[in-house]
Amino acid sequence: MKNVVEFKGVTKHFKDFSLEDVHLQIRQGCVTGFIGANGAGKSTTMKLMMNLLKADAGDINVFGLDYASNEKEIKERMGFVYDSNVFYESLNLKDIRRIVAPAYKNWNDKQFFDYIKKFELPLNKGMKTFSKGMQMKASLAMALSHDAEFIMMDEPTAGLDPVFRRELLDILQEIMEDGRRTLFFSTHITSDLERIADYITFIQKGKILFNDSIEDVQNRYALVKGSMDVINRDVEKMFIKIERSSYGFTALTNDVAGVKAVLGDRVTMEPATVEDIMFYAKGAEKQNV
Repeated sequence: MKNVVEFKGVTKHFKDFSLEDVHLQIRQGCVTGFIGANGAGKSTTMKLMMNLLKADAGDINVFGLDYASNEKEIKERMGFVYDSNVFYESLNLKDIRRIVAPAYKNWNDKQFFDYIKKFELPLNKGMKTFSKGMQMKASLAMALSHDAEFIMMDEPTAGLDPVFRRELLDILQEIMEDGRRTLFFSTHITSDLERIADYITFIQKGKILFNDSIEDVQNRYALVKGSMDVINRDVEKMFIKIERSSYGFTALTNDVAGVKAVLGDRVTMEPATVEDIMFYAKGAEKQNV
């Protein structure tokens, strides 16, 4: 399987934040969800992918190309779907098509009008009349109309009502069916990831904690519950973080087999959701998740 995006040792320093030695692969034809707390480095990483920021060190390749000599070709093949309106509010979709279409050699008018019809968007109403969900659909229609192979989305389902959120996820699943496109999206809504993502990338404090298939994540991580009398220093090393209470403990592990071998039926284990992993990893003393 090819990688659409590759980060090799990428570092970017700011006054009060840094991305440190990031290694990242985004696989072709897959949906990758990008998670992390606010300020973890999601926006910085995505801006580096789009060449809106320059790395201080390391290499970034998109479609196997570097931005230094291939920026136009790379951006012809990319689409970014914004979570809010980025067009003049007084413009309608016909106006926007007239402005945007000449910028892309692969622009397809038939595809554009087909998606506008499919998404039930008005052609002649100003963007200021569009809801957030309609703006998202309009941005997605633009990306699909120039046949973008790699589509990036920033919090695409945030702020949408549950019905519209489900509709958008169905649309995203549908456009991925032919295997030609790659989708990378950041989100705080972890249930969306569990529904459509093939891979999950988790960033914390400027470092990638994991970049794995959702199946691997589900197999590796579990919540462990038991009484405090099973806890000692060696056992603690198998846990990412432990929550203690008067009733016992709940801990996150990424070593299911090890916990089973050492603790057996003295503890209970249950699958960890993506939300569980984010919660327990935040502020954990052990950082090598």
